[in-house]
Amino acid sequence: MNKIKNWTKRFVMTVLFLLALLVTLQSITGIDPTVFIKQMVQLEAQAATSEPVSVTPPPLEDAFDWSKYPKKTVIATGYTAGVESTGKNENHPEYGITYSGVKVKRDLYSTVAADLNVFPIGTILFIPGYGLGVVADKGGAIKGNKVDLYYETVEDVYNKWGKKEIEVYIIEQGNGKLTEEKLQALNEDKSMQVFRQQYMGSERK
Repeated sequence: MNKIKNWTKRFVMTVLFLLALLVTLQSITGIDPTVFIKQMVQLEAQAATSEPVSVTPPPLEDAFDWSKYPKKTVIATGYTAGVESTGKNENHPEYGITYSGVKVKRDLYSTVAADLNVFPIGTILFIPGYGLGVVADKGGAIKGNKVDLYYETVEDVYNKWGKKEIEVYIIEQGNGKLTEEKLQALNEDKSMQVFRQQYMGSERK
């Protein structure tokens, strides 16, 4: 009986502490703490029963309140670094290099192409179903409210995206510049690694 009381007390104190921590986290990062409550309960159940419980991070679509950002309806297509999209093969000295100078990347923050009069270089977008994109490139066919999303293979373009009309959220307006250091820092942001791990795992299946 005392063991049950001790576990209950520990559970309540842990939940209260974590809720306070999550409220602080939300105020700093914008992450919605409610998406983690179920995970806390699962972890406590695992500790109490010693049974393995599978806990996965929430998808980015559910983890943040994207509605607080301005949005724009665009036609979104996919592209690769290959000859079918850029006219360059792997032997070309500029293969995989975007207009901004950074290398194409599919990551937590991926490189995307846009009309630079609409979305300047460095603009950060959230694209539902794709993830976070940083405008790093432009394209001859990308004019007006259009974005081109980088994928590593042609198969990924067709199987995972294709062509869609979608609302994208403007997280940060670009200033016309993007460096490898900035892109790396975004992808290695410690507060976002839980999402990156989930994303990278799903993309590499």
